[in-house]
Amino acid sequence: MSASSLRSFEYLEGLPGTTFNRLYKQPSTALAIFRRMLPHLAKSFVMALLYISHPMPVTDLEAWVRPDGRRERDNAVNLLERLHILAAATNPGKPRAYALTNPFAASLRLALTGGGNHHSFGVPYSTSEEDTMSIADLDEFARRQWEGVLGYMVGSTGMNVASEGVTLSQGVKILLASGRLVEARGKTVDITKDGFAFILQEVNAQVWTMLILYLQNAESLNMDEVDVLAFLFMLGSLELGLPYSKANLTQTQANMLEDLGDFGIVYQASPDSSYFYPTRLATTLTSDAGGLRSSSFASPADNNRGFIVIETNYRVYAYTSSNLQIAILQLFARLITRYPNMVAGKVTRESIRRAVSMGITSDQIISYLTTHAHPQMAKNQPVLPPTVVDQIRLWQLEGDRMKATVGFLFKDFNSQAEFQAPCRYAEEIGVLVWKHEGQRKFFVTRHEQVAAYLRNKSGKGG
Repeated sequence: MSASSLRSFEYLEGLPGTTFNRLYKQPSTALAIFRRMLPHLAKSFVMALLYISHPMPVTDLEAWVRPDGRRERDNAVNLLERLHILAAATNPGKPRAYALTNPFAASLRLALTGGGNHHSFGVPYSTSEEDTMSIADLDEFARRQWEGVLGYMVGSTGMNVASEGVTLSQGVKILLASGRLVEARGKTVDITKDGFAFILQEVNAQVWTMLILYLQNAESLNMDEVDVLAFLFMLGSLELGLPYSKANLTQTQANMLEDLGDFGIVYQASPDSSYFYPTRLATTLTSDAGGLRSSSFASPADNNRGFIVIETNYRVYAYTSSNLQIAILQLFARLITRYPNMVAGKVTRESIRRAVSMGITSDQIISYLTTHAHPQMAKNQPVLPPTVVDQIRLWQLEGDRMKATVGFLFKDFNSQAEFQAPCRYAEEIGVLVWKHEGQRKFFVTRHEQVAAYLRNKSGKGG
């Protein structure tokens, strides 16, 4: 699961069942979740159950999977249950069975076969030739607006990185602050640790992060959360370059258009227009993350991939003319000289400590330098000089002796065998942070799958 899929899945997972019931009434939502959030095995289970009228016994479902794929099968079933797509049908005297929930099954069948008057996939609008926006124009609008958001975030460096002609609304600034991506200190705005992590993400993950912040604030904006989510999934199903009518949108969705326009996700000629255009940021919401990078729209981070050289004496050379990338570099390096297509500077104790004081970690800095290393440097193994990597970490440790990790502690196991099985499972799925075999305790970053594993094990009699 990609970073953007995981972020959207984590949000959906926390929604109540009644919200899913309303969401799945829209075929575009059912199709988007099926396409984007389900692994291959889970999709196979859904398609196997989609056109049968009776629940499938668990034994039949298990027969579809090889014996060595039991863990993958359990994960797929657990995921489908958490998304309220699959439900256990328990009838007295009959073996346990599974069936797809409604309205998910009905909506997915409608999305796959067509028909109906639900308008879930948008209603195309006819415009005059002079009012038509080309795909190139839409890409330029989206790039300019999105760079405006990123430029505001890294503006704490003092450089002029705002996109030409872009003025962020107060609502966008409040949203960035409420998500702790930036921190306002008087009249200045500083990027935070979470903000820097946001900058390092690919564009699609950045967009989903911003949209989830928007969703979390929907209630305070007097918006219907289900309407907001359904509209976002609908945008992901629209065709780039085509205008769509606003006539069939709810009031919440019509109000969203202006907010989404601030991010470059949709384009309107004016708030009073009868139509809108989805940009590439919208049409890739429910596609694979790689599709955005291969497109003609990309962030400066994508266009300038492989432009940094760093030497063992801590000198940095960045072959870029992007004000945004230079501003990001200035968050943790002292820049000395700027040329038309290159800047030169140095990573120093003071520049790293300044970055750390803003919440940026040494690991994030090292990851950024590695990800954007010049092709000549990328040939090296390791990519960055070990002395530079070690020193960056040491400079952080001078003022940061402790690292806090949010998570969950499992304890009070009755036996060593009872402790080892879930602990080993947590390690296999990559959520284990710490364990103590003597005290039979372990600590994880996520508890849902481990808890489900323990319930299943308990239900089978250990």
